[in-house]
Amino acid sequence: MHNYTREDIFHIVEEEDVAFIRLQFTDIFGTMKNMAVTVGQLEKALDNRCMFDVSSLEGVTDEEESDMYLYPDLSTFEIFPWRPQQGKVARLICDVYKKKMEHRMKAIRVMYSERLLRRRKRWDIR
Repeated sequence: MHNYTREDIFHIVEEEDVAFIRLQFTDIFGTMKNMAVTVGQLEKALDNRCMFDVSSLEGVTDEEESDMYLYPDLSTFEIFPWRPQQGKVARLICDVYKKKMEHRMKAIRVMYSERLLRRRKRWDIR
């Protein structure tokens, strides 16, 4: 994983001729899902303003809270190597939040991070 900043990502996207970015997340069953955005929507995605209707996912029945936001983890930015040289495709792995930045669906990566943090505290590892 890398320690990319927003500016780094904008620079790489422009320099590498990336056309689409896949915003990836996992559903409550751990199945990878994604939403593709164009480079023109990248700023919106990095501002955590990309929404999707969670009621379209299997296992979700709460219609009151149907709109969720994707929060990309900048350190997960990668360009897919198997795509064309022009109009490349990249990805960002995202966490899913309600409007108030509360976790709605605990992605496998979020649960793993929380568990790892608890163990580090328990064993006093920094």
